[in-house]
Amino acid sequence: MMLTVAAVLELDVMRAGAPEVLAGRELLERPVRWVHVAELRNLADLLEGGELVLTTGLAFGDSAAAAADYLAGLEAAGAAGVIVELTGDRPADAAALTTAAAGARLPVIRLHRRIRFVEVTEVVHRRIVARQFEQVARAREVHEVFTMLSLQSAGVQEIVDRAAQLLDSPVVLEDNSHLVVAFAPGPVPPKDLLRDWQRRSRAVHRSGLAEGNSPAAADAAWLQAPVGLGSQRWGRLVIPGLPVASEAAAAEASMVLERAGQALSINRLAERDQAGLSQQAQAGLIHELRSPRVPDEAEARTRAEALGLKPSPAYLPLVLHLEAGAGQDPMSMQRKERALLEMLDSVLSSTRNTALAAAVQTGQVAVLLALPARLLEDSVLERICGVLAERSAEAAEPLTWTAGAGRARSALSDAAAGLDEAAHVAQTAGTLSAGTRRYFRSTDVRLRGLLALLREDPRAVTFADTELSGILEDGAGEDLALLQKFLECGGNKTELARRGYLSRPTLYARLERLEAKLGVSLEDPESRTSLHVAVLLRQLRSLSAAG
Repeated sequence: MMLTVAAVLELDVMRAGAPEVLAGRELLERPVRWVHVAELRNLADLLEGGELVLTTGLAFGDSAAAAADYLAGLEAAGAAGVIVELTGDRPADAAALTTAAAGARLPVIRLHRRIRFVEVTEVVHRRIVARQFEQVARAREVHEVFTMLSLQSAGVQEIVDRAAQLLDSPVVLEDNSHLVVAFAPGPVPPKDLLRDWQRRSRAVHRSGLAEGNSPAAADAAWLQAPVGLGSQRWGRLVIPGLPVASEAAAAEASMVLERAGQALSINRLAERDQAGLSQQAQAGLIHELRSPRVPDEAEARTRAEALGLKPSPAYLPLVLHLEAGAGQDPMSMQRKERALLEMLDSVLSSTRNTALAAAVQTGQVAVLLALPARLLEDSVLERICGVLAERSAEAAEPLTWTAGAGRARSALSDAAAGLDEAAHVAQTAGTLSAGTRRYFRSTDVRLRGLLALLREDPRAVTFADTELSGILEDGAGEDLALLQKFLECGGNKTELARRGYLSRPTLYARLERLEAKLGVSLEDPESRTSLHVAVLLRQLRSLSAAG
């Protein structure tokens, strides 16, 4: 801790002089930068501020007016305090000092017994220098810690965690919109630390410490450090409600935050081509909600709210399944995922909806959508998916995706568990003709959804190959296409002819040859059902291999 006037008075060498505080008792915690011994009447040109002046009072003698001028000069020069040695053989001088001290606004201390000033300066200066060495060593330690983290390409969370460890205090990293990107709660429960975060954070308009530690001033007592370079600042590090120990403690905490902020800026530059920090934080929370160790619902909601998800009566799991396309390089899907996430964020903002969204696996974007009311579920989905589809089609690199929706749940963790169902629906719906549909549910995929689960089962594969063996041996693609169209028409030859075959005799002849190759009757409903299942299984396997 920085040496204060009160600490100097507690030194053995000073207590030997029987010190008496005549004025400024409430200012004894002022830091002492140096000790200055002088008997001059005017010290204004010799002091720089923060000095503790030692004198025998010869500069003002027994004049109360001169003593008052002397003390006023020290106060104007920024002295930490003054210690005057006046023993019992100088009662007039002591009386003058006591009278002048009544109007002083700095610590004024009288020594009743003589001491050696040289011993005071030696002890105090040794401690001040030792403290300065400690500060230099501490600064070097902090510098080395964050430099090493930068060299190791440490992640955002690791840097924030290390800052919290060095400060033994909770630390929060937020972006310019006051959304929490990362946090280290320390001894504070996360739900208490992040409670109503955006409102509280916006209410703090200045860096520094509030005077006092009252609960009313807790939110004002936030130490802050910007993160980012110059005009490209993208966030800030915050220690909310830091207990005010001293200015020195605040200065050290600010130094740690500044070094952590520099490390985060370097990290940001190194990860410029990676997903945004907010998306990383959302992905982390979604993964936690789907893990065996699901966070407490209250904590999960608090963390989600800090990431921008509004509290709602229900949360809907939604998965957007991207079409891979042919001839794409391995990085193409990552670019598509990133573009879709950015587009989704823009759509949510424009439609005044909130959600947690992240790429949970290759080609799939998971969304936990906050519903303002369960009755508005369909209208909200239609609007979001509709606007997103329009923007996807207008993008420089058009995106093709299918949306699968699970069941809305009141608990955030239950909604996250429904992402698997939504992913299954979205992936299966990719094999359907979307038409005007913006999204699909499990009731829309039905048999196709069941077959999607079984498509890699060896028994299902064997079944499909056996059913279609008669037309697959020769690689007859036209026969397979004809069979698929026939089955889609429900076995109605007239409808099939109307859709694409102008000559009925030709169509009937081809169907007879198809029956012969398959070895079954196409008029039999059970045969058509078996063939339809086999065709769907083959189609789903082909799409899976392409994806």
